Amino acid sequence: MTRARKQKRKGLHQCSCESCRRHPHGMMAKQHRAINRVLVTLNEKNRRRFAGLLALERGRGGIQAVATVTGLSRNTIRRGCDEVRRTDRLTHVRQSGAGRKAIEKNARTF
Repeated sequence: MTRARKQKRKGLHQCSCESCRRHPHGMMAKQHRAINRVLVTLNEKNRRRFAGLLALERGRGGIQAVATVTGLSRNTIRRGCDEVRRTDRLTHVRQSGAGRKAIEKNARTF
């Protein structure tokens, strides 16, 4: 499956913060949509690092705020913060389609 098809299937996350709910066409809502448009184009590692950088810029409460805007897990964002702080450590990026196979593919048919 091509990258463009995956992006269409996943779609953009709709921010659920108070500002976006009150003013869906406001400046903050536009900024949150732009953040989510960038995240869709990034791979797993860069998505995590970008979210971590945003959380570090916001300071205290940044992880929860970025989690609300992006829909990413707080643990994922915390890991991204650690990776941004420690740039000397190499991290692994999973290949597309990597990971555990679906149960249907592992099950034997008799």
